[in-house]
Amino acid sequence: MKAGLFTYHFSDNYGALYQAYGLRQWLRGRGIDAEFVNYHPTYVEEGGPLDRPWKLSLWRKNATILYMKQAHLRRRIFGDRAQHARFEAFRSDVLGVTGPRLKRAQDLAPEMMQYDMLFCGSDQIWNPSIQRGLDPVYFLDIAGADHARKVSFAPSFGRTEIEPRYNEDVRRMALGLDGLSVREGSGVDILERAGVPRDRALVVPDPTILLGCFDELLGDSITPDDSVFCYALRTDEVIRDVAVETARLTGGALRAPRTTHQRWGDIGEGIVPGPVEWLQNLARARVVVSNSFHGVALSVVLNRPFIAVGLPGKRASLNARVQNLLEVAGLEHRAVTSDDPSRICDLVQTPIDWEATNARLAVVRSEAEAYLDAEIAAAQQPHNRETAG
Repeated sequence: MKAGLFTYHFSDNYGALYQAYGLRQWLRGRGIDAEFVNYHPTYVEEGGPLDRPWKLSLWRKNATILYMKQAHLRRRIFGDRAQHARFEAFRSDVLGVTGPRLKRAQDLAPEMMQYDMLFCGSDQIWNPSIQRGLDPVYFLDIAGADHARKVSFAPSFGRTEIEPRYNEDVRRMALGLDGLSVREGSGVDILERAGVPRDRALVVPDPTILLGCFDELLGDSITPDDSVFCYALRTDEVIRDVAVETARLTGGALRAPRTTHQRWGDIGEGIVPGPVEWLQNLARARVVVSNSFHGVALSVVLNRPFIAVGLPGKRASLNARVQNLLEVAGLEHRAVTSDDPSRICDLVQTPIDWEATNARLAVVRSEAEAYLDAEIAAAQQPHNRETAG
């Protein structure tokens, strides 16, 4: 059995790489020869081509594209090349990514015949972008792929609702999948509003939770210390003050990895770890402070005390992903939306009942494994496309 995986494996983002790692490692543990299809369209990080720039009605779309182009160029010129090299090494050595970059959907057809199964997910691959909208490739709507069993695992829309103009395409492409799952309950709501029966989609955990074990990368030499590990994305608002107060309470060093899109000064000691070193820093911290979904998810998986900081203002709608995760884990009380010192003190001093949390995760992990095992079994049957339910 050979499987092709479609996700954001190409991003210089720690969470994106670890969700990709999680699904591939789990499938390999089931004896599946799983590999990433090196689909890396230019619109995701580089903006893509301008769309009829003479049309005033498209000014917002083209302004976004131009901003992304200049941001990408700035990172290439002024970005940390050593950090990028560490991400590239992780993709090559750990994720096993090989082959040329495939930028267009039409480049994929020759690759499809080698796969028995195709997976799309996780990450925000179903989040319509301003510059592109929905990408059919991330719904596995690909020429030459109809012989393979098509399965989504934990893709996210990245928000609680999408514009109604996408509903027809979402319905058509989602119902074209043999196995349909999403990462958040809000994703089921979006699918239902688009016309997909509610019982057609299953909510499954992020691949980091599915895998549940990262000992192969961490090794056995991680010794917890008093450090505070602060992983901030999108903004340093609120999270900076929460992290500083947390470090004051613990008395340990405050370390924060720099990100490729960072537009703020370092929070405590700025560090530039590769993906493995990033995970090791998280695993040894006394407390993790993060406003990132995967910063929180990996804290939960590794049983590290954490404070989940909500994104403020216009970004608050993105908090639904973390809130859903905390509800599943029974840890809603670990979320904060302000830098209230008394609240932070309570969270630092209150231990987490990891036995109860792990029991809850075991349930959702078992359900996800049953879903995947059923899809693998169906793919092993002859004529599975004709008999797919």
